Amino acid sequence: MQHRVAAIGGDGIGPEIIAAGKEVLDAAGERFGFDIAWTDFDVGAERYLSTGELLTEEDLRDLSKFRAIYFGAIGDARVKPGILEKGILLAIRFHFDQFVNLRPIKLLKGVTTPLADKGPEDVDFVVVRENTEDFYVGIGSRFSGRHEEKTLEVVRDLYNIRFGLDVETDADEIAYQIGVVTRQGAERVIRYAFDLAVTRDRKVTSVDKANVLSDVYGLWRDVFTEVAAGYPDVATEFNFVDAVTMWFVKNPEWFDVVVTPNMFGDIITDLGAMIQGGLGLAPGGNINPTGTSMFEPIHGSAPKYRGQDVANPLATIWAGSMLLDHLGEPDAAKAVLRAIEQSILDGFVTRDMGGERKTSEVGRYVASLVKKV
Repeated sequence: MQHRVAAIGGDGIGPEIIAAGKEVLDAAGERFGFDIAWTDFDVGAERYLSTGELLTEEDLRDLSKFRAIYFGAIGDARVKPGILEKGILLAIRFHFDQFVNLRPIKLLKGVTTPLADKGPEDVDFVVVRENTEDFYVGIGSRFSGRHEEKTLEVVRDLYNIRFGLDVETDADEIAYQIGVVTRQGAERVIRYAFDLAVTRDRKVTSVDKANVLSDVYGLWRDVFTEVAAGYPDVATEFNFVDAVTMWFVKNPEWFDVVVTPNMFGDIITDLGAMIQGGLGLAPGGNINPTGTSMFEPIHGSAPKYRGQDVANPLATIWAGSMLLDHLGEPDAAKAVLRAIEQSILDGFVTRDMGGERKTSEVGRYVASLVKKV
């Protein structure tokens, strides 16, 4: 059996951690009887700086031939923040309609959590984040100056009428951003969460802020209730986003599958990363169940460590485990995760986790463990 996978190392430490991840996934293939045919794509800051190209139509056409993309990291100090992230990472997510951002929040043995008296048996849930809507649709603007005076006047009037307030008529700049939730977008990601819960502990927690943002998240809550009716054996609950951050810290054991709109998911998954041991252990998947999906660590490119072989590759390797599961290799995926955990227990880790090993050494060691565990 052969799986064709696209690889994008990207910027900073990205190529190094992807190289480590490839070595582990190749070892899993050797043990479990499949082969991965890798195709590397030259996408990132270097190409942008030399050619001005971010992600071309040819890139997208070629990437569409793959069911999975293994992605390293994006971002470079020589490029204004947001250009690479929006022009490459978000462009891939939106182009391939990767409407699920899947984030396992799992504390492995041997990892210390900042939560007092909590262990691996307490921290084991998954966040399903809607990945293409909400405040990330890019509808918004900023108005200022004489040439936009009429627009400023209209926006001020609408604001004053809606809230009974008085924005000064000489205010010279206004900004707005619009969040969009559609019934179709909410339903498909919520249904994905319920289908996932059926394979786990059969509980889904919905996160919103429908008590204040009642229009956009009121629709989300209505759709959640409707979908839940089709899963009578799955327990459900609602949490406001501010409350769920509190309960993540106090009682993480309460959660199984958490489903959330895009913006709130962006926030609470970083909290989840901290309670599972930090960004060096936080993988993510951008999923289109019937199309091209992408798997990556959620940390940045750390350009100051580029080429030093010191970055922690475990989040990337864990993302590789998710990639294998997505490709229909669940036994290999589980073996990779067990090997990550064993490497931690053996103390064979990078400096950020208290060890002395290099990126490449950790990748090689985890690969050797995959053949045993």
